[in-house]
Amino acid sequence: MNENSTYQLLRSHLSVLRLGTAAEALPGVLEQAKAERLGHTAMLERLLGLEVEATEHRRRASLERFASLPAPWRLSDFDFDAQPSVDRSLVNELGTLGFLEDATNVLFIGPPGVGKTMLAIGLARASIDAGYRTYYTTAADLVARCHRAALEGRWATTMRFFAGPRLLIIDEVGYLPLQNEAAAALFQVITQRYLKSSTVLTTNLGIASWGKIFDDPMVAAAMLDRLLHRSVVFNIDGESYRMRSHRARSEVTRKAVHQPITK
Repeated sequence: MNENSTYQLLRSHLSVLRLGTAAEALPGVLEQAKAERLGHTAMLERLLGLEVEATEHRRRASLERFASLPAPWRLSDFDFDAQPSVDRSLVNELGTLGFLEDATNVLFIGPPGVGKTMLAIGLARASIDAGYRTYYTTAADLVARCHRAALEGRWATTMRFFAGPRLLIIDEVGYLPLQNEAAAALFQVITQRYLKSSTVLTTNLGIASWGKIFDDPMVAAAMLDRLLHRSVVFNIDGESYRMRSHRARSEVTRKAVHQPITK
């Protein structure tokens, strides 16, 4: 078999094995091998390294699409100086993702605009970077999805979906009251994940006020019991980022308006 036939057969083998990146890179790698006088082992390592890199890229892109994160924030984007009530060292420790190993939950509690969602998404981003299946949803979207599933006979399938991610972010719990079926949906999701996978939850209501979210205080108590069994709780009482930004812009505008005009 001549060199050209061997080359064609090798490309065919790579294609059959669905190593598309390696197949496309084969001509260039062979040229490099000749130029650099690489041995067969070194050449094979370089060729397969390209395939592994492409596979990891596709996997990361798939995790990104599945996660449905609404913003590109990372933990490094959070302004700890602006929110001194947030324990920087504890957030950095959570960023190592050790809490995923024992299915610890994280609760960010505080008024609107203090960075709860940013921190939650930052943890989600770290989880994706580490290769964990992660999913973001608001409480309202979760409830709506479960409602549709109940109408269409897909309740069990939907519960398995929410039980699947290693990390689930449930944002904005408490902004809207959860009654009857809505409360049952959130409770079932938390119960499905209990002691199995971690949930990060953001809420504008303190734990003592959770009775305002649910009509049934027993449901609220049962949910909190599961969430808090293994949990890290942040009570953030700082100023809203948006209000601070609004004041800063207003101050710039005020100074511009009152600046004396020079001829």
